[in-house]
Amino acid sequence: MLLEHVSFIQLPYVTFFKFLFRFLLLSVWGLLLTPNVSQAQAPPPVTYPKVAGYVGIIHPLVTFSNEGTSTNFDGYYVVGMPTGINIWKSAKIGFSAEFVPFVRAENGTSRMSNFLFHPGVLVALGHGFTFAGRAAFETSGRYGFTPVLNYAVKKNANSNYFVAVPLPVRFGNDHPTSLTIGFQFGLAF
Repeated sequence: MLLEHVSFIQLPYVTFFKFLFRFLLLSVWGLLLTPNVSQAQAPPPVTYPKVAGYVGIIHPLVTFSNEGTSTNFDGYYVVGMPTGINIWKSAKIGFSAEFVPFVRAENGTSRMSNFLFHPGVLVALGHGFTFAGRAAFETSGRYGFTPVLNYAVKKNANSNYFVAVPLPVRFGNDHPTSLTIGFQFGLAF
């Protein structure tokens, strides 16, 4: 495997990355093999409030602050695994509660580095796009807000595959304000 030759990844990380690779591979396989909802079929009527859940993977890509710019995959690797519940009040607006443990791999060790509680408001923008405006409370002592633009890549009868671009803004804990650009993908059901 190509990742075995990266210097900061030791044997336990190879196992983790193999698991992550298999998860991604199975997700893509499921995406390709899951039949589309036929447009000839009328979807069942939706009643509100509607509850939906989701799971995913988030990669913070680059962080900007007065302390400098830091990028993921440059000496360390951070990955988050968001899990959430969306409660749609109507077809246009809803509430979401998201919980995200973050794992950091660096210098031959890994640990859960942070836990994020991420409640927010959902606004359906149409054409598969959703905006989430989230408050952020981290066990690292940081807090702030996160605007997120989400797009449903593939809609199935009982699930959706999505991609999202979160832009976390964080304050506090004796660090300057920071802005991060991330990439998230997952499965909503």
